[in-house]
Amino acid sequence: MDGWQGGPVRVGRAARVEDGACRHLLVWRAGPGWRMVSSAVLGGGLGERAWVLNAQVRPGYARMDPAEHLAELAAAEGLTGPGVGLMTAAEVDDCTRAEDGGVTAVVTSGIGVPVWAADPAARPADHRPGTINILAVVPAPVADAGLVNLLATATEAKVQALLDAGYDCSGTPSDAVCVAVRSDGGAPDPFGGPRSLWGARLARAVYRAVRAGAEHDRARRALGAPLPHPAPGPSCPLPDVPARRSPVTSARGG
Repeated sequence: MDGWQGGPVRVGRAARVEDGACRHLLVWRAGPGWRMVSSAVLGGGLGERAWVLNAQVRPGYARMDPAEHLAELAAAEGLTGPGVGLMTAAEVDDCTRAEDGGVTAVVTSGIGVPVWAADPAARPADHRPGTINILAVVPAPVADAGLVNLLATATEAKVQALLDAGYDCSGTPSDAVCVAVRSDGGAPDPFGGPRSLWGARLARAVYRAVRAGAEHDRARRALGAPLPHPAPGPSCPLPDVPARRSPVTSARGG
């Protein structure tokens, strides 16, 4: 469960008390043998990584040291060595998951600040962590150039999913992506674009998970945010968090 055994990607849920309430976080204990590329504030860039953490924080989060904060949370979970730390104010319990040909995408969605990336009237915005966070796991080795291309492919699929879900945006100002591939197991695939073997599978998985997350986020906002509970209870930690699965069955929403 803490490493890659050739089976499903298992994302656990942990909890801690922060800002007067129980806050959940998702943890993938990948183990050795993974190379990742990420735009995350902690462990971003490209290199060997052994874990991915996606922490929910309160709305209006104002700490100016998010990397240090995430490192503290990782240490509290016993995570050692290099890893990736993501952050969001979205409900991580409502993560969405999709699989395609061995590729897994796990997404948390908060679309409170939708934007177009190239809006000519945009100004630098205050950090407001709503955020669409994407973790995509490819069970095969991919060359570094292909790995960077996979990150671009995931972003393209995210935008397509948002448009098909009825959002007029390319994302939020604080979206983050992490793509993991095997660092062992034979000759790496040189490609990661949307018509490559692994890029096509990743695009379909990310599309379905993001579209489902966008639709769940819209419904959640219509109902209002759930009230936080003050402290972790026995049901808060989970070895594999239940993930909402997308009802979408085709790349264009069939």
